[in-house]
Amino acid sequence: MDKVTPFLSFDGKAEEAAKFYVSLLPDSRIDRITRSPMDTPGGAAGTVLIVEFTLAGRPYIALNTPGFTFTEAVSFMIACEDQAETDRLWAALTADGGEGVACGWLKDKYGLFWQITPTRMLDLLRDSDPGRSYRAMKAMTEMVKIDITTIERAAGGDRPR
Repeated sequence: MDKVTPFLSFDGKAEEAAKFYVSLLPDSRIDRITRSPMDTPGGAAGTVLIVEFTLAGRPYIALNTPGFTFTEAVSFMIACEDQAETDRLWAALTADGGEGVACGWLKDKYGLFWQITPTRMLDLLRDSDPGRSYRAMKAMTEMVKIDITTIERAAGGDRPR
């Protein structure tokens, strides 16, 4: 076990959420499901209590417990290699009740917040030319889902060759 592991609380949907998340990214899997040995506020004895899962090579733990909700104060960023990956993950995470927020942020159907971020956008934000960086950021702030082609155009040019 890692020294620090993200621990996520779900209102009865820990297993469902974990299975959904691991279906989205390579190097992801359900590692262990622990059932409750007794009745708890989160469920009756024998129901799923904890789901340990790996998401893109990193361990997470999901707990079934009532009354907790996620906030924008914590989100998970997924670095996307291209627009196709950005579009695929955005569609999956906003489906069935998820919603776009702003600047590549979204809230999924379980209430967890994500940042779907093309790595090219990060490159443009770090550009040594402050004008290019400014124009890229300005374009990004006007978007909900990131469109990297639009950001590249706004920054003042296509990807360097």
